[in-house]
Amino acid sequence: MKNIKSLLNKPTNVRAFSKGYFDYLYSLLNRLNTDAIEKFIDELNAARTHQNTIFFIGNGGSASTALHMANDLSLGSRTYDKTLPFRSLALTSNTAVMTAIGNDHGYRNLFVYQLGIHYRPGDKLVAISASGNSSNVITAVKWVKKQGGTVIGMVGFDGGKLKNICDIVIHVKTAKGEYGPVEDIHIIMDHLIYTWLWHRKREEKHKILQKPVKNRT
Repeated sequence: MKNIKSLLNKPTNVRAFSKGYFDYLYSLLNRLNTDAIEKFIDELNAARTHQNTIFFIGNGGSASTALHMANDLSLGSRTYDKTLPFRSLALTSNTAVMTAIGNDHGYRNLFVYQLGIHYRPGDKLVAISASGNSSNVITAVKWVKKQGGTVIGMVGFDGGKLKNICDIVIHVKTAKGEYGPVEDIHIIMDHLIYTWLWHRKREEKHKILQKPVKNRT
């Protein structure tokens, strides 16, 4: 299936369209670079080990994905590790801060002004943009790169400008304007990553519990 438009152009019913949409998502998922996913997880684990903060940014639907990912990594991770959770923060959550920056300094500076306050060396930035061309996202990414920081991009369409300035890129390759499938897969990435991290931590705990304890004499 080439794109969503070709599905909609066919005379069909909802059931047939649903099947076609699912098949299309499946084809997009199969084209993802799993090496990039592994590197993404490695960066998250490195941030956790050194107690760096992982920042998430995005606009519109990507803003809600940023919130969802920050929630799953921070609060969700505490369900399996209360001693060393992930420090994650979505810069799309504080309405007062965002409206103040947008009003006083322009929407383009929405994220970079927040990073200027919270960012510390070693922190990571996850930049989410279907088009890869959101000016406030690009501005924030360039700022973090100047600090020597690591940026993970989650993009769609042709990747836009963001694809070429990130250290790691999760690229959902679609026709321009296909926001739905791109955002669907970005949220699948969130659940894939969280599930893997949860499984690995559970496995580690199981090994510790199974390890023989030496008798003290």
